[in-house]
Amino acid sequence: MKKMAIFHGRRWFFRSFSSLSSSHPLRVCIVGSGPAGFYTAEKLLKGHQRAEVDIIDRLPTPFGLVRSGVAPDHQETKIVINQFSRVALNERCSFFGNVSLGTSVSLSELREMYNVVVLAYGAESDRFLGVPGEDLAGIHSAREFVWWYNGHPDYSNLNPDLKRTDTAVVLGQGNVALDVARILLRPTAELATTDVANHALVSLQESSIRKVYLVGRRGPVQAACTAKELREVLGIKDLYIHIQEADLLKSPADEEELKNSRIQRRVYELLSKAANSQRPHPIPGQRELHFMFFRRPVNFLSSDASNNKVTGVHFEKTILKENGESGKQSAVGTGQFEEVECGLVLKSIGYKSVPVDGLPFDHHKGVVPNFRGRVLSNTSVLEKGLYVVGWLKRGPTGIIATNLYCAEETVESISEDVEQGILTPPTVPKPGREGLLQLLDSRDIRFVPFSGWEKIDVKERSEGSAKNKPREKITKWEDLLKVANG
Repeated sequence: MKKMAIFHGRRWFFRSFSSLSSSHPLRVCIVGSGPAGFYTAEKLLKGHQRAEVDIIDRLPTPFGLVRSGVAPDHQETKIVINQFSRVALNERCSFFGNVSLGTSVSLSELREMYNVVVLAYGAESDRFLGVPGEDLAGIHSAREFVWWYNGHPDYSNLNPDLKRTDTAVVLGQGNVALDVARILLRPTAELATTDVANHALVSLQESSIRKVYLVGRRGPVQAACTAKELREVLGIKDLYIHIQEADLLKSPADEEELKNSRIQRRVYELLSKAANSQRPHPIPGQRELHFMFFRRPVNFLSSDASNNKVTGVHFEKTILKENGESGKQSAVGTGQFEEVECGLVLKSIGYKSVPVDGLPFDHHKGVVPNFRGRVLSNTSVLEKGLYVVGWLKRGPTGIIATNLYCAEETVESISEDVEQGILTPPTVPKPGREGLLQLLDSRDIRFVPFSGWEKIDVKERSEGSAKNKPREKITKWEDLLKVANG
């Protein structure tokens, strides 16, 4: 017997039912070809022998953040692409690149054509600090910077100025913040054998940046990174690390936090070890990484002569106070201020998902309201046949593997709804792939099939091989489409 979640009155309850079958295929469209989308496709194809899965993506290249988010010096993490490629090559699966939800095809059109629509397009925007000067030149989101050095076609022309300053400030202390700090400080000879975009490698080779500040509102106990990422940045060759020993003092509330989290304990231990082993001063010419805790940006600075370019960050010192509601400690201002001069600021304060027409959306949380992946139009009404997975479902948290468990939950909800019989009407099959092909053709939209991606892949690997790199990424839209359609 299976169980299905039903909303009644003010609570969810579970109802048992027997498996039902349909003679028609289960036609599924997944929007977004990152890890969440591919894990969902894999689970659906394995769990439903009659499922036909189409994956659409606005980019001509699949794999989402595995291609454009994972750091180039983390090649082992990208091996998951092999698993996703096997899914895409399944005879019941098709990839449609260069197809954008909202412009190429609407959500309502997809829902008409498919029994199931799963939204997995992640988070393609950024949270804002909302402090004065945030729009100054030289201030970028970490997402933009990551997409630039990873060769994302939307940001190949970002061109951050790394020449006219020796200091960068990174706001945030999560894994993405550590990634961008590491890319700025790591010897470029080591990056040259990765799949870093060529335009970024040239810029990093010419970079004048020698000092990076990693700034957090709270303390080392609350640093949001993992031990693996922290260990990697602390291990950069010939790098001077600076941590104020006073920042490592722990309160009883800090001790309680550490007791409840093995990850936080390990991160704190690594920071303490680095602080205890640091030299008093850097050697002349040595690159420097400064961990700044208990600071929040109040405004960004510029000078009249800087042509509206950032020249520094004005910080307020903070202290931690226990938040009675969440049980966590929150940073509050002390009224003491200081400034750090810099010519580059990277904001690593969180990615943000964006809504599309016809999609319920919680703008405060930046997610689609859902119950175990089932989209809710309000707190009690399920949107039949519409599901969500990944960052759009739970927020921009976790690692690649987190999307596997997230996909399993959403696919379980789909399976329950299929067996209940509400997704597969017995008499009227949905047009699915055939309908999508007709619609794209009528709009003269030339999509990129998986075979088109394979052409891009072959060319990138071939050009990379000549330079002792895993691949030399094609970074321009027109060039990607030309190779895919060639």
